[in-house]
This record gives sequence, structure tokens and C-alpha cells, in this order.
Amino acid sequence: MLAAGNIRKMKVDLGDQIRYQLNLSEIVDMNSLIGNEINLSWSGIINCQKCGKITKKSFGEGFCYNCFISAPEAAECIVRPELCRAHLGEGRDPEWEQAHHNQPHIVYLAASSAVKVGVTRESQVPTRWIDQGASSAIIIARTPNRYEAGRIEVALKDLYTDKTNWRKMLKNEIDDSIDLEEEKWSLEEQLPGDILDFFSEDDEVIELNYPVLRYPNAVKSVSFDKFPAIRGKLAGIKGQYLLFDDDRVMSIRKHTGYFVEID
Repeated sequence: MLAAGNIRKMKVDLGDQIRYQLNLSEIVDMNSLIGNEINLSWSGIINCQKCGKITKKSFGEGFCYNCFISAPEAAECIVRPELCRAHLGEGRDPEWEQAHHNQPHIVYLAASSAVKVGVTRESQVPTRWIDQGASSAIIIARTPNRYEAGRIEVALKDLYTDKTNWRKMLKNEIDDSIDLEEEKWSLEEQLPGDILDFFSEDDEVIELNYPVLRYPNAVKSVSFDKFPAIRGKLAGIKGQYLLFDDDRVMSIRKHTGYFVEID
């Protein structure tokens, strides 16, 4: 056994190739396991990522029901930042909101099978892009809080999707014709003046290279809810997914709080 513990999303480091670490009872260097047979076994226990209590079912990404309806980490403004009220000193937990949402945020364009618009805290760049499996990304605006970033995202939803097609992402179906810098500057003529006040002059396009030996031809999602043990040769990692060489994929984030052993 390499390690055991409750699953949390893998830590990532940007480099020539993205590095992944799974933090259980010990840090597991996942890149070193690519090309090898691994076995993940679920004990049957799920612990809430917020309060730590055992829960029969995981809500959201690793919450018991009580925390799902009360914790700031599961508030609606996580998914819909335009609803954030942190800048007004309000929210499920105003102190938490001040520390996490009333902070500098960025609005970005990310490329994969299509151009996606998104929002994240500035301190989460480039982690957020990696977690979504983007092939490249560019910052289009910097704002003082989550609410203002959400306003810009809403203004751009008629032009771009705000969701990642995860199946196409995992098959590495990339639209090579996308030019993020060109997309960004085309917005200057389409956005209202109050939004252009936040526009960033940063033209750097961040390219993201994932450690993958083989991408699946047809994505077959597997879960501990149906298979208490998941075994196979690890073919790569993209986003927060483990890719096996028989086209099976496993979402790490979906299993947040599941107590597992890896060997």
C-alpha cells in the first residue's frame, strides 16, 4: 500500500509538464505511477470535507447535506459568481467570504474543444485552468472581487460557453484554430465601458501540457459507488481525472471525502 486517506483534489504544479500529487496519509507522486498498474480501493466510508462527519451520500463535491446547505464553500455564488455578496459584507459566512471572495479575481478565456469563459480567484491561477483540463488560457480582466468578475462572465455568456465539455476534454479534442489573444481583443468593441475598466493588458497565453501516454477513444466513467475497487494501468492524468488505458476515466473531485487505499 502506498497511502490511505480521504480523497481531496490533486495538487498541481505548472511546468513543462503538469505534475500531480494526491494527498492521502502520505503525498503520492501520481506522475511516477503513469504507465503502471494501480489499485484504488474504497473502504465504504465518506467523510464530509467541511465537518469531517461520516455521510452516506456526498453532496456537491464532498459535503454532507447539512454542510452543503450551509457552508460558504458550497454557496450558489461558487457556481454563479454574479450572485456573490462578499463585497457587501454578506454571505453564508461573511468572514470566510471576505477572505476568499472579496479578493482580486480574474476573468479568463480557456481553450479546449471550444472557447470557455470563466472566473477564479487570482491566487488560483493557473490551478483553476489545470483542474478544468484547458489546453491554454488567457486573462481578459482583473476585478477587485468575485461579484464584478461574475458580471463580466454573464456579459460574455452569449459569446462563449461557461462549461467544459468534459468528454471532449478527456479525449483531447482540441480546436486548433482557436487564437485566444485574437478572441480577447475582439471583445474590446463588444463590452460596455464599465466592464472595459477592468480589462487586462496581459497578453500572455498559458499553454498547459498534461502527463498523458494515451487519451481514451470513448470515455467510460467509473465510480466507487458502483465499483468499490478500481484497478488498471494508469495512462495519464488530465484535469482532475485519472485516465486508464482501457478508456475508463475516474473523477477525483467527484470522490472528495471517500476514504481509499492506493497501491
